[in-house]
Amino acid sequence: MQKEELLHLHMLLIHVKKYYENITSEVIFTDRYDSLSISPVHIHKNKILHKRAILTLGEEIVHHLRLGHGPVVEYRADTTPESVAVQH
Repeated sequence: MQKEELLHLHMLLIHVKKYYENITSEVIFTDRYDSLSISPVHIHKNKILHKRAILTLGEEIVHHLRLGHGPVVEYRADTTPESVAVQH
């Protein structure tokens, strides 16, 4: 994966976290991610650090969701991607 793609993915995960926190009014604690002192705008940092940040942030988001904090999402057989996109 190219560095530019990693930066994009890193930013996307930050947006996912903020969006989730905004719609649920819950805080996803990201102590391990915060301790890395790296954000998507730190373009001068190397790929390895961004990859570590992406994996750490992803793990913390998933951990939060697995604790039962996430909203229940039900899928039906007749659900199409277009209808899901329209709902949100």
